[in-house]
Amino acid sequence: MGKLVVISLFVAALSAFVGERVINLRRRTLASRKLVQTHLPNCHPIKSLEYGSEDLTILPNGLAIISTGLKDPVLPSYSDAPGKMYTLDMSEDSRMKPVELRMGRGFDLDSFNPHGISVYTDETDNSVYLFVVNHPQQKTQVEIFLFVEEDHSLVYVKTIKHEFLHSVNDIVAVGVESFYATNDHYFGGGTLNTLEILLAQPWSNVVYYSPEEVKVVAEGFYMANGINISPDKRHIYVADLFDHNIHVLERLESNGLAPVKVVEVGSLVDNIYVDPETCDLWIGCHPNGWKLFLNDPEDLPGSEVKAAGLQYIPTTVREETHQSNGLRVDMDWT
Repeated sequence: MGKLVVISLFVAALSAFVGERVINLRRRTLASRKLVQTHLPNCHPIKSLEYGSEDLTILPNGLAIISTGLKDPVLPSYSDAPGKMYTLDMSEDSRMKPVELRMGRGFDLDSFNPHGISVYTDETDNSVYLFVVNHPQQKTQVEIFLFVEEDHSLVYVKTIKHEFLHSVNDIVAVGVESFYATNDHYFGGGTLNTLEILLAQPWSNVVYYSPEEVKVVAEGFYMANGINISPDKRHIYVADLFDHNIHVLERLESNGLAPVKVVEVGSLVDNIYVDPETCDLWIGCHPNGWKLFLNDPEDLPGSEVKAAGLQYIPTTVREETHQSNGLRVDMDWT
């Protein structure tokens, strides 16, 4: 009889704990938030990118580099094909037609699963290097390519692996082989990642990598996601998806990061684009993350873009720029 009481109490306590965690997860995913549909008059789908884009970056000449085909074990996947990289000319006279980038020898194309990307221009010879977070077999590594624009190709340079880079989401390059990267989970994958989402604890971090040193430079994020850098290279911006905000951090001489302020966004923040002229942040967001997990084709999660700031250190979210229910937008401009 005593054993039955203990078991009953344990089951009741476990049920209460799980129930509380589900309620907390619904709060962090903004499960009750309603999407208000708005459209910009010149917004339209981009053909040839049927499965959307996880990340993109825009070069000074208006050429965008786009990653497609990410497969995340927590989220639904709509294609079994390997990931690909594209360019898109965004100049005014362009027909906005994506061009697939050829990827040369020495690289495993079949397992290519691209996530966040970043570019770095070497001022000594103007070479452009593309950094790609790659998850082959759901592992994590960073690929470095030389971008050859006139040939529409990527030349494989090297692969970077490290125990601190165990669950990388996004990356911002600060040198030919150095970068800051966000780990969106504490664990490296599998069932523990799903459990971590349910627990919703501030366990994720930001890592600095260079050939000389690798170190954690910021931590305490619920889910560190997008990352970018200010035009003057003095500040790093980190999106915390489950805390609905952007962290502004100052770069130190040691390559460490010091917190400056936190900007509340009010949405599940994903990737960050920094306007090189105005210094504004354009933030790709998920207005209702709960719907992402449900994956109901009759009730799509939608997306939104928000703008923040003026100057290098944003103070507030200035405006909500665009919301979509997901039916008409194939690519997030983030």
